[in-house]
Amino acid sequence: MRLSILVLLLLATAASADERSQPPSQLADLLSADAEGYASAIEPRAFTFPADHGPHPEFRNEWWYVTGNLDSADGRRFGYELTIFRFALAPERPESVSEWRTNQVYIAHLAITDVSAERFLVAQRYGRGALGLAGASARPLRVWIDDWSITEERDGAWRLVADDGEFAIDVSLVPRKPPVLNGDAGLSQKSSDPGNASYYYSITRLETRGRIRIDGEEHNVNGLSWLDREWSTSALADNQVGWDWFALQFSDGSDLMFYGLRLSDGSQDPHSGGTFVTADGIATHLDADDVEITVLATWDSPEGGTYPAQWQVRSNRLGLDVTVTPVLDDQELFTTVRYWEGAVDVSGSRFGEPLSGRGYVELTGYAQ
Repeated sequence: MRLSILVLLLLATAASADERSQPPSQLADLLSADAEGYASAIEPRAFTFPADHGPHPEFRNEWWYVTGNLDSADGRRFGYELTIFRFALAPERPESVSEWRTNQVYIAHLAITDVSAERFLVAQRYGRGALGLAGASARPLRVWIDDWSITEERDGAWRLVADDGEFAIDVSLVPRKPPVLNGDAGLSQKSSDPGNASYYYSITRLETRGRIRIDGEEHNVNGLSWLDREWSTSALADNQVGWDWFALQFSDGSDLMFYGLRLSDGSQDPHSGGTFVTADGIATHLDADDVEITVLATWDSPEGGTYPAQWQVRSNRLGLDVTVTPVLDDQELFTTVRYWEGAVDVSGSRFGEPLSGRGYVELTGYAQ
């Protein structure tokens, strides 16, 4: 559920200086102008792993999105996000004798939440899919921009490496559950318009070990991560202004993903939905009315804009009643676009039994 962020990032990157001086509506016009020649997510498809971990260049946009909560041996807490976006500027690679010519652009975000120090660190990189500067390949999986990369190792583990000088991460992720297909067998419909959808799967629980470095100090860490994968061509509908996305890992071994699409009148779009995954990896699709989310507190960004800052998440179907609280209020990313994404704690109950957990929340459309 990261489509609008990806579109704005990559269209802004690809635009000329004159285009960047135009108002934001020009970006929306560019996005919707011509999708001819790209593949579209119209109906459910067969997923094949590990092949589908790799790129799908016939679609306009795609991303590899990893978030996690980690602890050091001395009890220091970290949250992290490493994301690589791929965007096609044209359906086919241009014919040219120049090796610099490409129809693919890549952007990556790295963010680390240092909870005890109350610091939120963010870095961003851009790359053209040419001359080995950035790219994506399958079997084995490798997605990279410069020396930032997401790769699949021979033993099936995933490795994440990103170094921005002031801070860095190098971790290995071992899946503890199989991929789960979100939506209708992996087809995630975003609005009633045909093709306004993505192919979307998640690996909701990956055991994670490695190192985080901040200001020259290394920390050996371990914990849990979450992988989201989506590819599509279409954008959100004109009356959809953003979403609240939750990825929660509970102490009983179950996991919950839910996204609430927000309409311009403030209501929730009926195409909102999610997936609940049991401890043994069985997935259940959730409709918009299966989960009720109530904002309990807000946070005002120093740069303007107000974000939700605590939520009550309830589901009669799941017997769930939990409170979700950010570990830091200020986990706002100032990249090409502004959005909030950060580590959270969970406390409450399921079917009357105490429940705790950790997770990540993403908030878009609250600030310009």
